Amino acid sequence: MTNERDRRIPQPLRDWLFAQREAKHKAREHGYRRTATNTREAWDLLTRRFVTESPEVAWVRDDLIPGPDYRVPVRVYHPRPDRPLPVALFVHGGGHIAGGVSLYDPIARRLALAANRVVVSIEYRLAPECPYPAALKDTMACAKRVFPLLGNLDMPYEPRLALTGDSGGGALCATVSHLAQFDAGMSIERQVLLYPSLDYTLSQPSVTENGDGYLLERERILWMFDAYLQNAEDRRAISPLYMDLTPDYPATLVITGEFDPLRDEGIAYADRLELHGIRAEKRVMPGMIHGFLNLEAMVPETCAEVYDTIGAFLNA
Repeated sequence: MTNERDRRIPQPLRDWLFAQREAKHKAREHGYRRTATNTREAWDLLTRRFVTESPEVAWVRDDLIPGPDYRVPVRVYHPRPDRPLPVALFVHGGGHIAGGVSLYDPIARRLALAANRVVVSIEYRLAPECPYPAALKDTMACAKRVFPLLGNLDMPYEPRLALTGDSGGGALCATVSHLAQFDAGMSIERQVLLYPSLDYTLSQPSVTENGDGYLLERERILWMFDAYLQNAEDRRAISPLYMDLTPDYPATLVITGEFDPLRDEGIAYADRLELHGIRAEKRVMPGMIHGFLNLEAMVPETCAEVYDTIGAFLNA
């Protein structure tokens, strides 16, 4: 039976969620065990089913950015190769375990066109094979060396950098922005965090309120964090929500969903930035769950609104 909360979810997404809840219970009855492999397969199948349009971008090229101990594969999207455009690094989501450049290719294309920026999508290393801080080191290396890469490709660009990431990718972006405050060689102009994971302690109320039945569930988040954080890290200390802030922190847009278990940490983060005098905007999309950009076919109007919002913020 549909409750009052669920009635606020758009019908196609609501029907799909009901089917997902039923399938989850059946899987548990049959002894389903979560692994990195089936987690990646599930996210891949879901995204490829519901993100079906891949818009044309004028210039696309694969390359590598060298890091301290890993050469990071990247894909570069230039929507206007006849003119210099500012740059956005795109860091995909997937709970630090799933996702990749190929899977997020249509989303990166939409971002490049919506923002009118050179988008560089990065293939950072995934847990549990490569736990923290491997993904962070890869993201940091790309943020530091993306301009030399574009120069070597002889593509026109403006040396202005924004970070954009969803979910676990949002955590990586925010952490790099915090580190960049204390690195004289880095300058990040803006960042866009899409339903970001910002609190590895999972202490915000929405984790309980939305932690069961809305795709991303509390027990799944805990499993992902355990796979990513394998060396007794201080989870509060490495959570962007609690990191130090200076006036050099970039202007930030946070977009989250009404029924996302990570909703409140995104809101709290934007509010904390504002308290420190940093420009921050936040949008809570009504009726949306975590990862809704990967469910675009069911909520196309919301996704279109989000891409327009990102473009307006990055170009303001």
